[in-house]
Amino acid sequence: MKYTFEKGKKSTVQITIDLTAKEWQTAIDAAYEKTKGRYSMPGFRKGKVPKKVLETAYGTGVFYEEAINQAFPKYYSEILEKETSIEAVAAPDIDIKKISDKGITMLAIVPVKPEVVVGAYKGINYKKNVYNVKDEDVEEDIKRLQERNSRMVEVEGRAVENGDSVVIDYSGSVDGVKFDGGTAEKQNLVIGSGSFIPGFEEQIIGMNIGDEKDINVKFPDEYHAENLKGKDAVFAIKLHKIEKKELPEVTDEWIKEAIGAESIEAYKAETKARMEKQNADRAERELEDEIIKKVTETSDVEIPDAMIENQIDRMVQEMEYRLSYQGLKLADYLKYMGKSMEDFRKDYTSQATEIVKSQLVIETIIEREEITATDEDVEKRVEEMAKAQGKPAPDVKKNMQARQLDYIKNEIIIKKFFEFLKNANTIE
Repeated sequence: MKYTFEKGKKSTVQITIDLTAKEWQTAIDAAYEKTKGRYSMPGFRKGKVPKKVLETAYGTGVFYEEAINQAFPKYYSEILEKETSIEAVAAPDIDIKKISDKGITMLAIVPVKPEVVVGAYKGINYKKNVYNVKDEDVEEDIKRLQERNSRMVEVEGRAVENGDSVVIDYSGSVDGVKFDGGTAEKQNLVIGSGSFIPGFEEQIIGMNIGDEKDINVKFPDEYHAENLKGKDAVFAIKLHKIEKKELPEVTDEWIKEAIGAESIEAYKAETKARMEKQNADRAERELEDEIIKKVTETSDVEIPDAMIENQIDRMVQEMEYRLSYQGLKLADYLKYMGKSMEDFRKDYTSQATEIVKSQLVIETIIEREEITATDEDVEKRVEEMAKAQGKPAPDVKKNMQARQLDYIKNEIIIKKFFEFLKNANTIE
């Protein structure tokens, strides 16, 4: 096997591979052995037809396609192992330049990791956002806690008020004729929720238990049911029950039972500390994003299309995964949105390009600044994880797979990377 390679367009390398007649014939023989079971001819048992007979019947090229499938991965892998400067980032495109029983010439266009011209990443002024925690923020947290621990209690002796939950029967008609979906019994409705068409809930306010009433409404012009768009309707209502939300009284006893905090003041202090930590983390993430954004914008890189397509693949898979949690299929989602898969992927192109570019910029700076994760760094991180799990560090590390250790190393490197950038720039 002989090969040559040269730089191609848009971060690709073109590898020309020439196989001798002997090497090519070996691949054809392997293709015959793999596929001979598919053929049957009069006078021969299935899978026992000689190669020459098949080549005479179907043509000398009958095994060429499978022979290429046999030969190319083998020789391509050998070349990449030998030529370490070729850093492939995706599967190559293959073009057959010449083929016969005397040999084959294959051209592989290989997407490779592009060279990155990194913009300035030192000595720049950045402003970090500061998010203060106010007393009102803590009070809002307590209100949300009350909401989560609220209960519905039945109301007697008064009429419906905004915010109440009611149980009603209703029967709707247009021009005196009832319509599909317009009738229900013992229906729960929160007044003010906007669950029903405009004007419906407001007219229930003031009704008492046992009251019956006709209310007049108008369906929106953009209503989903074609036969009801913009139509005036009358709903006959009967009110069965009124309930209201009852919030627990905020006391030391309640807070201890609900959360486990010793007192209201203790909970407020814990909540404020938690919010301050969240705000500090948020400010750090925003600063890191801003630094990477600025460096990426001023960097130059010619990204091969295959890298962008691979990133789009990952983003589509993530979307498919998220939809599955909602009980939806991507195909159904696309149909609902009125989009083709091609258009859906195009929508991701810009975002995918930015992600790939920023990753390449980060990798280049890490390599240039020789940022690494030492064995000591890894041991320290494993000890932290072991402490959180309440286990001895050796036991935790012993049960870790190689990919988990690689993840820890990468996590450490990225943390050091951002620490380096923050120290190399001015942060206000």
